[in-house]
Amino acid sequence: MKTKCIFALIMMTFLSGISQAQLTVHKMVHVGYVYQNQSFAELGGRLLFLNNDDVIYRLGVAGMMGNANGKFAIMPKVQGDILLNFQRNVDLYHSFYFLAGAEATTKYIAPKAGVTLFGLLDLTGGYAFPIDNEGINGKKLKGLNINFTLNLPIVLIHDLLN
Repeated sequence: MKTKCIFALIMMTFLSGISQAQLTVHKMVHVGYVYQNQSFAELGGRLLFLNNDDVIYRLGVAGMMGNANGKFAIMPKVQGDILLNFQRNVDLYHSFYFLAGAEATTKYIAPKAGVTLFGLLDLTGGYAFPIDNEGINGKKLKGLNINFTLNLPIVLIHDLLN
């Protein structure tokens, strides 16, 4: 119950900043790799919210799949990120953004920081805090959290298929 209240508070704070301006929304599919005391593949979707290209917000959901203690496991994941780049009138420097965010699963919550190239390729790291004592298949998920993600805009996929 306490975890749900904390997560709801974080999401309300995040969304209150988004609701202040007229934003453009882009849909994305993402695939990636997550290391969290185990290796997981990740597949999901994200919404990218932007008013200008200095500050970008992303919300996403994903499924994490992997082998934990010799058994196949699947975990749901929700995540929120803020991408920041305040370089003005220089397109080359706007190719990368600093990224700060958090992800939550049914087993852990992990704040994270990193970089993203063009908003398409993310490399982040953080620290996961367990929210249950069982873990997944007996393996507790805590400690170092590393994410490598490829984001594919739905518009790009549509254009490639036509």
